[in-house]
Amino acid sequence: MREYLLGNVAIAKGILEAGAGVVSGYPGTPSSEIVVHLAPLAKEHGIHVEWSVNEKVAMEVAIGASWTGCRAAVTMKHVGLNVAADPFMTLAYLGIGGGMVVISADDPFCHSSQNEQDSRRYAAFARVPCLDPADPQEARDMTLRGFSLSEEFGLPVMLRPTTRISHARATVDLGSPVERKPSPGFEKNPPRRVALPVHARPLHAELLDKQAGIEEALAKEGWNRSQMRGEVGVIGSGIGGLYAEEAIAELEAHVSLLRIGAYPILRDTVGDFLEEVDRILVVEEMDPVLEEFVEMVAKERNPGVEILGKRSGTIPAVGELDPLTVRNAIARMMGLQQRVAPEMSREVLSILPPRPPSLCPGCSHRGAYYAMRKAFGRDAVFPNDIGCYTMGVGMGTVDTCLCMGASITVGAGIRFGGEERGICAVLGDSTFLHSGLTGLLNAAYNGARMTVAILDNSTTAMTGHQPHPGSGETAAGEESPAISIPDICRSLGAGYVETCDPYDLASMIETFERARDYPGLSVVVAKQACVISDIRAGIRRARLRVEEERCGGCKLCVGFGCPAIEFDGKVAKINALCSGCGVCAEICPQHAMEVAR
Repeated sequence: MREYLLGNVAIAKGILEAGAGVVSGYPGTPSSEIVVHLAPLAKEHGIHVEWSVNEKVAMEVAIGASWTGCRAAVTMKHVGLNVAADPFMTLAYLGIGGGMVVISADDPFCHSSQNEQDSRRYAAFARVPCLDPADPQEARDMTLRGFSLSEEFGLPVMLRPTTRISHARATVDLGSPVERKPSPGFEKNPPRRVALPVHARPLHAELLDKQAGIEEALAKEGWNRSQMRGEVGVIGSGIGGLYAEEAIAELEAHVSLLRIGAYPILRDTVGDFLEEVDRILVVEEMDPVLEEFVEMVAKERNPGVEILGKRSGTIPAVGELDPLTVRNAIARMMGLQQRVAPEMSREVLSILPPRPPSLCPGCSHRGAYYAMRKAFGRDAVFPNDIGCYTMGVGMGTVDTCLCMGASITVGAGIRFGGEERGICAVLGDSTFLHSGLTGLLNAAYNGARMTVAILDNSTTAMTGHQPHPGSGETAAGEESPAISIPDICRSLGAGYVETCDPYDLASMIETFERARDYPGLSVVVAKQACVISDIRAGIRRARLRVEEERCGGCKLCVGFGCPAIEFDGKVAKINALCSGCGVCAEICPQHAMEVAR
């Protein structure tokens, strides 16, 4: 059977074909569509699919399922693996039961991430196999094979798709999902399941002993393969190998090619290739992981070979690869003509307006930020967090952004570091439930005098509107108790907690002023549904218009930053993007905004 699939959907199909019984994850671009595709199919296939509250929890749920003998998968993006690193690293010692695949999607060029990070480093650190697909077909194939490889070696197997694999589309050959057998259940075995030092020491030695067998097994899979065509060579990993193969064919160059798709690599695989060439180019996304290995093997097998790649500057050290970049790198190495990328004309560039990150028209976060700035003043410190609300940076209320949940703890550190100005830390509802709870508890316990603003739109908006424990439903759409964020905040020790609607601007400002003046830890929950969720649900508010005769041209509404508000040189205009939130009408000093008739 063949289907035209998104890369992430191909991975999901591989999970189904492998007969996995549990799939957990936390939404994060570029990995989110895997669980999104599987969740509606959970009942049909008799599997458990969940959005966990964070990646560490997701990893541990998958581990527990694996230890019952059930096949399990866990999904996240690269920075999520940082959160899950604690259980991931120890799992390599304790081992799995049923096959377990860890899907960590990397994001070269930081399309929607706060850093560029290479998950292959984690796999090498943990000494577990890592599969690096080059296209959606390999993503499905590697996912499917990953489960049996995991069971063969008693270790988790990492699948590392990058953005262009996760979000590319291709025709993929598929099989049928296997019939799942009931798992035998958890077997008590403390020496293999309890990470005491006395158990961990021999398990570490066992893990090291497995490495040679893993290398031999992966060498037979065909994901690491070579074609000899000359004394100049290219070694490419993942999508870099695919780009290189296409470039060599287009250039009609006599270039040998070694494609790498699985780690750890058998040293002879690279060594035999190096002995046949005198110059090579290493093509890979993110870190020079493969390049460093090639350099190490070259010292033993061909010390005179010239190695080009990221470390030489031949391949860009940052960002993601594309076919033209790889083609030109190979052309330069071969002395062939390079192709110039088409450039946009200066005239076009002069016409195009700048497009900074912006919140959606009618987004409730904009009202919350406006009220916050009014209450605290521009000179206050606003530690921020990871989410769509980070795009409010132009409103002057985003002073820091480090990682999930860090706004509260960074804010507390700023206070304890001696800062006397007002501090209002900002994070979203999903982020608060992901990793903000411990920060709030810590701030209460240690007496941090600050305000925390939780922008609650009842969804994980930035990654595609996935539900969370405060949404009232699970990933599979089943009803679930909606956790009360204000109650959690009170139970964690916040002395002042108040909920307010950011569309009610006057009330929102007064709420922030009371929170600002509270002598201890205060929390403001700015609660209003995501405007996109409302539109999808068919909820429509009356659009606004500008009464031009009353508009004084002060541009205060334009400075509010809503894409629905324009200025024609004399007066403000409201375009078709207006969602009818009405906040602009509250900030207009001339009261020129009114409901359109």
